[in-house]
This record gives sequence, structure tokens and C-alpha cells, in this order.
Amino acid sequence: MGLCSTCYTLKRQDEEYFGGLREAVLERDGYRCRVCDASGRDKWSIIVHHRRPGKSVLKLMLSLCPGCHAKVHRTKAVLSAMPPLLLELWREQHPKGHEQKQLDFSSRKPAAKLIPLFRDEKESSG
Repeated sequence: MGLCSTCYTLKRQDEEYFGGLREAVLERDGYRCRVCDASGRDKWSIIVHHRRPGKSVLKLMLSLCPGCHAKVHRTKAVLSAMPPLLLELWREQHPKGHEQKQLDFSSRKPAAKLIPLFRDEKESSG
């Protein structure tokens, strides 16, 4: 039985880019994003992410929604909280990327001396 052109292209891409494991990854992950648990409207709206680019090994691949996948690849610097798995995936893709650990509000110097902005009425009437 022959395949339509779309099915043939998808099958070829699965073999070429996913080592034939794309469907196995999606089934294992329940067709849901492993980070935010979003489900795909269909199996093509969930992306199979390679934790090591170009290495198609089942344990190194996982399902992500387009939003989480974009955050892994397109976020240049982490400046706000991320779910732990998303942060781990981001670190794998950006080993030298900038990550805001925390803001340090502790004071190392004495506070500035207070200077009144307005004169007291008694001083101005004298």
C-alpha cells in the first residue's frame, strides 16, 4: 500500500531526523508536553526534542509543546523562574548562557543620610 505525499514526507523525516523513534516518544509521553503537560490537538502539534542535537536515542528525546520548545531554543538569558525541567533543558542547549540566579537586596553599605525635602514651617517663618 502506497503512502500519500504528506505521509511519505513525514515518514522520511521521522527516519532521517528521529531514527524512526518519533512516534515511540510521543506514545511514551502520552502526546503531552513533559514540561507544562499541554496536550496536542493532534500528534503533529507536539514536538519531539533532542536533548543532544542529532542523537536519536529514546532516552534522550522528549515531547514538548511549541511554546516550551521555543523557550528552550530561543531564550537568550534566563531572567525569571522556569519550571525545573525547562531550566535543565535550557542549560543543556545554552551551557554558557546567562542565568539570573537571584537578586541581591542585602545592604553592604550604611544607608544614605536622610535629607529633608521640605523645611519645617517653624524654620521658614523665622
